[in-house]
Amino acid sequence: MHTAEDTVPRSLPMGYPRLMNAEIPKSITRETLNELPVKRYEGPIYFVDTPALLHAARIDILAERTLGFDTETRPAFRKGESYLPSIVQVATANGVHIFPLRYTDTHGLLAEMLAAPAIAKIGVSLAYDLRTLKQVFPFHERHIVDLGIIAKRHGYEQTGVRNLAGLLLGYRVPKGAKTTNWSAPRLTPAQIAYAATDAWACRELYLKFGAEGLLD
Repeated sequence: MHTAEDTVPRSLPMGYPRLMNAEIPKSITRETLNELPVKRYEGPIYFVDTPALLHAARIDILAERTLGFDTETRPAFRKGESYLPSIVQVATANGVHIFPLRYTDTHGLLAEMLAAPAIAKIGVSLAYDLRTLKQVFPFHERHIVDLGIIAKRHGYEQTGVRNLAGLLLGYRVPKGAKTTNWSAPRLTPAQIAYAATDAWACRELYLKFGAEGLLD
């Protein structure tokens, strides 16, 4: 897997000036985080389970240069129990596409996306996601941007999505659906909102990192 240094773009998206802010703290307490307003993704969400939605997702995703990226996996509660990823969620500027991996038709697009050198796939703690995802379908990843690695390099003491969102974006990303069954035949509205918010938050954080000069 590429390191953050190998994969971080050297130019910022248009419209995001460099605004170094030395006053942003490097850590946040649980109490302070809990006092922040909760924010969920409120834009279009596409659950990709038809050929038409897959075609639309291909057009949207491959036209992008910055994608929020995450996976969700059914939690294991017993020793020796483990599961492979159930869904992949991808955030573009236009919406969030949720790919249920039980539909193998989605694998080709996801492999193409992950291999595209001109598209930044942005997330946090991505090494495990990518390693387990390769057990579902083969791919060779390029241009992976792990914001946790970048944040740590800049002295941030907490590098998870929720802590970084609290520190840099000023809101709290909810986590209530994290330990639910992601391999269920039908996901609940709460699960879909949670998954979409995680991918969207990663993209928003990347844009904020760029505005603060943290991608250099």
